[in-house]
Amino acid sequence: MSYEQQLTKVVSQDGFLAALDQSGGSTPKALKLYGVPESAYSGEEAMYTKVHEMRTRIVTSPSFNGDRILGAILFENTMDRQVRGKGSAQYLWEEKRVVPFLKVDKGLAAEADGVQLMKDMPGLEKLLERAAKNMVFGTKMRSVIKQANEAGIEQVVAQQFEVGKRICAAGLVPIIEPEVDIDCPDKLAAEDMLEQALCAHLDELGSDATVMLKLTLPEIDDSYARLIEHPNVARVVALSGGYSRVRSNQKLARNHGMIASFSRALTEGLSAQQSDAEFNAALDDAIQSIFEASRT
Repeated sequence: MSYEQQLTKVVSQDGFLAALDQSGGSTPKALKLYGVPESAYSGEEAMYTKVHEMRTRIVTSPSFNGDRILGAILFENTMDRQVRGKGSAQYLWEEKRVVPFLKVDKGLAAEADGVQLMKDMPGLEKLLERAAKNMVFGTKMRSVIKQANEAGIEQVVAQQFEVGKRICAAGLVPIIEPEVDIDCPDKLAAEDMLEQALCAHLDELGSDATVMLKLTLPEIDDSYARLIEHPNVARVVALSGGYSRVRSNQKLARNHGMIASFSRALTEGLSAQQSDAEFNAALDDAIQSIFEASRT
């Protein structure tokens, strides 16, 4: 029953996704921005414990709930840990009515043809099985487009949809994320090529396949309207991609039908040194501003 409830929430409710899925490479930077230097922990396990403390503080805050937040994207290590005595994904859904998603990619391959494909994902089906048992609704996987290279962009989209079909077959909803680097020298041309490739692959899906798209905020407002309206697309969400929260919100508000899936822009201004009252107030301000930008 929870899948149908989660799907209804994701498709029809105002709100946005909280991306809490920093993994190995990006975790030290996320912790440093939060006020936890690398000298505060030693080794990978201690690092993941520190970032789980940060994420626990966020999701247990009274400011963080399903009224404004549709879902949260978790890293595998986070899914395997607990929040207040429950598995992280179960806590999100049962206590906060926030739909859990899981990052499933294993990072990026070396750049070729102006893009970075995803590395191989051994054991994906087993991970999807574990995710489903943990009440996870969907997944997220990221590729990166660095140049307006048509062949490279087609490779990215083809790979995303090949893996996406496996995720659909496991009963989960994939978030397909072909990020266009905000420093791409011809970002507009890359976005045009990407939109065409995505439409072509979406048109090949069966009527029962449901996917989501996570895309960089575009150079031309509303240029992803065809994708937002596509019958196979549950939601199109935007990544902040290095833009500040203010800039991300401004750009998002001009793209009708897109909602946020922000990571660094969400946690901007949060600090381990803040009192709970300060932390909760700062998080509430961030959530409200992103929520408003997602409602256009």
